[in-house]
Amino acid sequence: MGIFDRFKKTKDIEKEPKVEKKAPKKKPESKKKKAEPRLFDPSLVPSGKEEKPKAEKQKKEAKDVKEKTKEKTKKEKKEDTGEAYRVLIKPLVTEKSTSLGVYSKYVFKVASKVSKIEIKKAIHDLYGVEVIKVNIVNQGGKPIQYGRSSGRTGSWKKAVITLKPGEKIEIYEGV
Repeated sequence: MGIFDRFKKTKDIEKEPKVEKKAPKKKPESKKKKAEPRLFDPSLVPSGKEEKPKAEKQKKEAKDVKEKTKEKTKKEKKEDTGEAYRVLIKPLVTEKSTSLGVYSKYVFKVASKVSKIEIKKAIHDLYGVEVIKVNIVNQGGKPIQYGRSSGRTGSWKKAVITLKPGEKIEIYEGV
């Protein structure tokens, strides 16, 4: 916008007829007094001595944060455990496997195509224990016979899990 354009605009405005704005009509005041708007009054604010100490506020904030993290972890665990149940088929409760519980060793039947790392993650997600070692055994199917027909049972995979000393899985307790 140039200097001359400014002058042109002001001249155009001056040429236009001026329209007077009418003031809105005022309503007659009623005899009842209206409540006055409240303004900030510093005397109504409590002094610092009466307020709760900062430590209590921090404790409340910490509790809120803990509750939020618990909710998140519960949701995350539910999502993670779906995959864990595909890895671990069932715990094997036999005489030999229960006797291994003394040494913090537990036996599970697992899916046939899973690795030691996947088994370790699944145990940690489901039971919340730290796994030190995972041993895997591929069990071949046994021969069976029904009358004249014979065949074999399916092959499966067994995992022997060693936990950190002092940790337990509650499934085996009392068996």
